[in-house]
Amino acid sequence: MWSPQDRKYNNPPMQLSLKPGSQSLRSGNWSERKSHRLPRLPKRHSHDDMLLLAQLSLPSSPSSLNEDSLSTTSELLSSRRARRIPKLVQRINSIYNAKRGKKRLKKLSMSSLEMASLRDENSESESDSDDRFKAHTQRLVHIQSMLKRAPSYRTLELELLEWQERELFEYFVVVSLKKKPSRNTYLPEVSYQFPKLDRPTKQMREAEERLKAIPQFCFPDAKDWLPVSEYSSETFSFMLTGEDGSRRFGYCRRLLPSGKGPRLPEVYCVISRLGCFGLFSKVLDEVERRRGISAALVYPFMRSLMESPFPAPGKTIKVKTFLPGAGNEVLELRRPMDSRLEHVDFECLFTCLSVRQLIRIFASLLLERRVIFVADKLSTLSSCSHAVVALLYPFSWQHTFIPVLPASMIDIVCCPTPFLVGLLSSSLPKLKELPVEEALMVNLGSDRFIRQMDDEDTLLPRKLQAALEQALERKNELISQDSDSDSDDECNTLNGLVSEVFIRFFVETVGHYSLFLTHSEKGERAFQREAFRKSVASKSIRRFLEVFMESQMFAGFIQDRELRKCRAKGLFEQRVEQYLEELPDTEQSGMNKFLRGLGNKMKFLHKKN
Repeated sequence: MWSPQDRKYNNPPMQLSLKPGSQSLRSGNWSERKSHRLPRLPKRHSHDDMLLLAQLSLPSSPSSLNEDSLSTTSELLSSRRARRIPKLVQRINSIYNAKRGKKRLKKLSMSSLEMASLRDENSESESDSDDRFKAHTQRLVHIQSMLKRAPSYRTLELELLEWQERELFEYFVVVSLKKKPSRNTYLPEVSYQFPKLDRPTKQMREAEERLKAIPQFCFPDAKDWLPVSEYSSETFSFMLTGEDGSRRFGYCRRLLPSGKGPRLPEVYCVISRLGCFGLFSKVLDEVERRRGISAALVYPFMRSLMESPFPAPGKTIKVKTFLPGAGNEVLELRRPMDSRLEHVDFECLFTCLSVRQLIRIFASLLLERRVIFVADKLSTLSSCSHAVVALLYPFSWQHTFIPVLPASMIDIVCCPTPFLVGLLSSSLPKLKELPVEEALMVNLGSDRFIRQMDDEDTLLPRKLQAALEQALERKNELISQDSDSDSDDECNTLNGLVSEVFIRFFVETVGHYSLFLTHSEKGERAFQREAFRKSVASKSIRRFLEVFMESQMFAGFIQDRELRKCRAKGLFEQRVEQYLEELPDTEQSGMNKFLRGLGNKMKFLHKKN
């Protein structure tokens, strides 16, 4: 059986039988044998392509396999590949192709690789200005110094292996506001908790410390509250990052409890190691229903939920519950097959930010700078923070991430390491007084930068930035164009389009990474960093990569793929496969020649040592 990892070939695995009936191919002079050679198909083909080849009626004699028949076969394969790519993605790709130009990867030899270290990116050309080169050097030094101060990266794969067998959530709490003695202000406190932390173990003590911080995240604006008669409920989330780099998600529903007259709101909060916003929103709906009847109904529901396993992607779990008046019920909780965008709403970004401002923020996060969002509402901060982080896929933000930072913890913005935090507008006066190091401060209510570093427009490769901007400006037009395939329905939404636009940016910059993952004699994977960067034809992309490759995001991305026992799967890998199939023969053959030369040199050095 073919596995998904075995879908690429340099040549089609097609052989003609050389049994007794074909002796003429073995005998005879060299010119005769040469005349019977099969021309190679000009592309690499996937396993699906080979199934198509098997269905084609091939001639019985090798001499009948002329260039025309192979050209027709290649055209059929190309058209099949095009059909696999949704039309929306094809339209996005055409925008990038028009902006970028034809050449993507360079032909490299060992001598050109060695000479590149003496000239190439760090040498100045007539087309470059002194200021541009100086700014590039400063960015490189800055991100290298930042990397030394930031905590070490913990791989995503190890995180998944460690926690995949854990329960659906860790604990559920209700947070209420309690009046301070002798003051007309309120403090958030945990008024209900499940499960109770009775056992005096180390894990329980650590959990108690986390519980102390949760009320502040549920009510980051506690000092501004007074009893109210009406309040529209808000759903938001936050993230807690431990000293070891571990992360926990808090899913919150803030609303007024049942009653009459002015009263204070309360927050229902579920803490889990797993990011699945839609699933936990459904859990909060059920909690709200039961607490509206009686708080006593919440405990048995959460207990049965905790005993349920976390569903695998695309799977559903059933939780049996009882509700007075409704009898026995079965709650179905389904985990999406791809939960990457499941809790993301890109609409909020375009409501609050122009396309140009959004790209500047994206560029700043790519280079792991400090970014602060300011807004009036919790839901705006939460939605925009999660959405802008989702733009980084297939990379993951590795540093401090607090979508809603409590006012009592505002001093965090003075730390020297990268962060992405959100602050309510009421904290803005205090923020301006603090000695914050270089940071990008964004007012989501007015679409302007409160503070910036003035180089945000020059961080990304110029042509790719233009493609990003054009595709996003045309988002409504691209979505509304006709579609005639089921696969288009999956991405013909704003979320799908925006995700594909930014995925293509990463495909253009790092989509060739798999060509530079080599295997050692022990079977371990190793990434050839310099060869990967210098294989890119565009000088502006090489310079961008020189800085971006120093980030923890890139280090974690490569480390995950070096540690994986099988090939990575996901939407990005699908787009990379399609991208590599698009590369012209000259670029692929040059790449193969370079890799062979690199392997020969490594063998020579090994023998020499």
